[in-house]
Amino acid sequence: MELQKPGLVHSQHSHQTRKDFRDTALGMVSTQSFPAIVGTADMMLKSAGVTLIGFEKIGDGHCTAIVRGAFADVRLAVQAGVDTAEQFGQFVSSTVIPRPLPNLEVILPINSRLMDLVDENRRSLLSNQAVGLLETRGFPALVGACDAMLKSAEVYLASYETIGDGLCTAIIRGSVADVAVAVDIGMQEAERIGEFHSLMVIPRPLDDLERAIPAASCWLEEKPKPLKVPISVQETEQELELVELPDLAQIPIPMKEEI
Repeated sequence: MELQKPGLVHSQHSHQTRKDFRDTALGMVSTQSFPAIVGTADMMLKSAGVTLIGFEKIGDGHCTAIVRGAFADVRLAVQAGVDTAEQFGQFVSSTVIPRPLPNLEVILPINSRLMDLVDENRRSLLSNQAVGLLETRGFPALVGACDAMLKSAEVYLASYETIGDGLCTAIIRGSVADVAVAVDIGMQEAERIGEFHSLMVIPRPLDDLERAIPAASCWLEEKPKPLKVPISVQETEQELELVELPDLAQIPIPMKEEI
């Protein structure tokens, strides 16, 4: 299975109870950091009754969290998102659009129908785990930080994101304590190799945010069972066959011919 596009996420309701977004508002907050936009989206979801449609990345480090809901809830969520992004020092812009017209929804990645494309059951492996995001500028710093994080605590590398402008984000999963230790060690290693940019630890991501966070296909697919070698199989040593050397005294000496 290929990596899911972050903009395509599931609703937190079933197909029968999925919200109708036709009479709802649209809210967007943009930052210049992937950990910052994930933290911003987390705060938006926790501040009001909105649904996270997903993330949109347009390059040069710009990321946008897109939410839908009632106008009052969206406005409250966007304000909370702006405050969070400003705390990170990564806020770019925001907007609230009441009742967007159908053509706008069809063309841009803000339509609730996009939620039908992700199999929610494949996300069960990632539930009940904290999320750690560490962003660097430069790929060598990212790889070095990932190596340090995996060796410092019981965490697992779930995926990584690139958003342009040289910014790369490693996404790790594990317990809150392990993730906190890992990102601290990873930050130090990133600073030693190259440039550390930002980090974020989310102890308990909500369902909407859980579905929007990228995950590598190896996390979502059923892993094949390892091959088992029977332990009863043993190698047998081949006996060396002894060859008797000829008696050198019995070998005739060739006679020299006289000229």
